[in-house]
Amino acid sequence: MAMDEDLVESEAGFAGLGLRPELLHALVSLGYEEPTPIQRESIPPLLAGHDLVGQAATGTGKTAAFALPILQSLTSDRDGGPQALALVPTRELAEQVSQAVHRYGRDLGVRVLPVYGGQPIGRQLQALQRGVQVVVGTPGRVLDHISRGTLHLGEVRTVVLDEADEMLDMGFADDIEAILAETPAERQTVLFSATMPPRIDAIARRHLREPVRIQMGREVASPGEMPLVRQSAYVVARAHKAAALGRILDVEAPTAAIVFCRTREEVDQVTEALNGRGYRAEALHGGMSQDQRDRVMGRLRGGSTELLVATDVAARGLDVEQLTHVINFNVPAAPEAYVHRIGRVGRAGREGVAITLVEPREQRMLKAIERLTGRRIPLERLPTVTDLRARRLELTRASLQAALGDDDLQRFRVVIDSLTDEVDLENIALAAVKLLHEAAGGDVDEQEIPSPAPARAEREPREPRGDRRPRSSDAGVARLFVGIGRRAGLRPQDLVGAIVGESGLPAKEIGAIQITDRFSLVEVPDPAAERVIQALSRSTIRGRRPTVRRERFQR
Repeated sequence: MAMDEDLVESEAGFAGLGLRPELLHALVSLGYEEPTPIQRESIPPLLAGHDLVGQAATGTGKTAAFALPILQSLTSDRDGGPQALALVPTRELAEQVSQAVHRYGRDLGVRVLPVYGGQPIGRQLQALQRGVQVVVGTPGRVLDHISRGTLHLGEVRTVVLDEADEMLDMGFADDIEAILAETPAERQTVLFSATMPPRIDAIARRHLREPVRIQMGREVASPGEMPLVRQSAYVVARAHKAAALGRILDVEAPTAAIVFCRTREEVDQVTEALNGRGYRAEALHGGMSQDQRDRVMGRLRGGSTELLVATDVAARGLDVEQLTHVINFNVPAAPEAYVHRIGRVGRAGREGVAITLVEPREQRMLKAIERLTGRRIPLERLPTVTDLRARRLELTRASLQAALGDDDLQRFRVVIDSLTDEVDLENIALAAVKLLHEAAGGDVDEQEIPSPAPARAEREPREPRGDRRPRSSDAGVARLFVGIGRRAGLRPQDLVGAIVGESGLPAKEIGAIQITDRFSLVEVPDPAAERVIQALSRSTIRGRRPTVRRERFQR
């Protein structure tokens, strides 16, 4: 879809919020189609220069809610001190927010620096000396730099306190007060917090000027909103999500299902993976014309398609009567979106199923959904290979039982009569069952999906001064850069085939694949990364021998 078409998609989209073209272009290229509720409510008053207090849980999209207005207000002067400061409770969140600011502001050439304990301070000092426009940091390390004289906040125009309740719980109250004292009195101040205890309100009254107040995620779904929906979740490492989805679908055997993804690119990747597993899956996203959408929906309603893979925007307004399952390939960005999605099943007395795949680091987002809905979402064990084999045998038995009611069985008696002189009738039946079972796919030939590593600690102990040992940003998964892309005709199956054929890594262990015009990114288990790099470096893909290495900027 052309950029201009995306930018005018609707006044309800990002284009209607008054953002500059460079930001809109970045959002379109990242596959974002419309703002979340917190973004829609926060961005206009922040662009107008108001202070803001937002009550919003993790996962509602609040990073973009404050990052986009910060980027909008940046000047081209990069030689002075930082123009914006975001304080966050943990090193992980500092990295996450910093990367988001960098992605949204890439067309502006923004300089953003995360500062936190556990990272060599020398690298931070060098970056600060070169000049940065946005600093994202934990209070302890930010105060370290202020004390050293290496961070000057006299030119800061916007300060964000993100997850303020978490920072206070971790003992950062005094540090926050000291940092705010170093910033100009006429600054814009933004405070986000999942809860609003009196001490948070006291900070807001002391440091914010007539703030706009926004509250998200407090409403509890009415009892009739999700009447007959069986909800469950599976914790899965990112590298194994596609395999886990296929396995869950094998066991659930939905009549018709929608799989929700975050971006158009993810929609295409998941659709391709499901079709490769033998499902009849169709993609539906904002890059499709209305005629294409209508044809996809016609095939779903007619039964020739059983799975629809879609973004929230593309699925808006869909009402498929025979829909039995809603599957979230990721935890929804906003808890309200979860309620809206699963409301598509369990209607008119029909039972429905809602399943969510949760990466270890997304478990807090799942808790936010439970708080909103007032219902617990059970964590289930992923189906094993044994489970799949039992399920397929059950499907074979069900097919045989259904065939026993057919009226034309007698025409096959001649086959039975010709064999019973030499073979026991029971063995004939077993052979027939074997043929039927193999024709339907046979036994499962897959490796077990490993259990994900335990989730990292959500909180970082207070870091009064000094560095600590760094922790992995995404334990167990390596992201590889492959120097060949769409312009060379590369498809996901080409990359999967090369990895499997050259390195011997099973296809089920290959994670997300992102293909751009000139290069590709692929996720593999970290222990196998060097083997894959060496194997691909010696091979040709689409007639080329690409550069292969670990991605330099791991997420």
